[in-house]
Amino acid sequence: MSGTATAATQYVCLTCGYNMIGGCPDTCPFCGAGRDRIITQEECAKRFRVHATLVTKGVTRLMSQPALGYEHAAYRVETPARNFWIDCPCLFDETLDPVDVITFTHKDFMGASNLYRDRFRAQVWINEQDADHPLARSFPVDRAFSGDFSGDGLEAHHVGGHSPGFTVYMAGSVLFVCDLLYFRGERLIFNPYGPKRPTRDAGKSLAKLLETQDRAFSHVCDVHEATPFGQWHDAFARLLESF
Repeated sequence: MSGTATAATQYVCLTCGYNMIGGCPDTCPFCGAGRDRIITQEECAKRFRVHATLVTKGVTRLMSQPALGYEHAAYRVETPARNFWIDCPCLFDETLDPVDVITFTHKDFMGASNLYRDRFRAQVWINEQDADHPLARSFPVDRAFSGDFSGDGLEAHHVGGHSPGFTVYMAGSVLFVCDLLYFRGERLIFNPYGPKRPTRDAGKSLAKLLETQDRAFSHVCDVHEATPFGQWHDAFARLLESF
């Protein structure tokens, strides 16, 4: 694991947004794009910025503008105790406000978490079942957690599925599901990449988890956007009925 990379020596794929620590490979380890699609983070910072969009009080969506590769949203969660990011921007943007903990739903896109970790002296957390995956192994991890945890205004619930360690989060009235399932047009779908049956089983586990919650959710945040909970939950129910 490296904690000494800089924006000039860390590389990012323009096709998918995956970050590479320790030199520029001939092809992106995530999507296979060629070297002509891989640039330094320093070059990225000249072409992109991370844009913050308010979801609800204390929760902000972070996405690159223009979109960087496949792009995925990260979310800033502000609690009285700590400032969390759920997942991490692909782009290293030095203008962002400090964060205390960067915690991940899964291992696919750990973004520029190592650079933000160094800049803000932040901790990086990820489920132990994903921490040693080749896509995550080069990134510093301060806490490889197991199962569920709750504290400082954030709840983590391990559901597995799309990846062995896939974890959904809850903070206040907001549910964070990343790309376990997301909208394609007006229809909610399970992530079609990865193991299909475990991903669907994770969706069923999520449904059971929601049944136990004594709270009124306002929004669900996925890999692209935040959706009002009622609209999302209706689409989720239809999705589960189709299997």
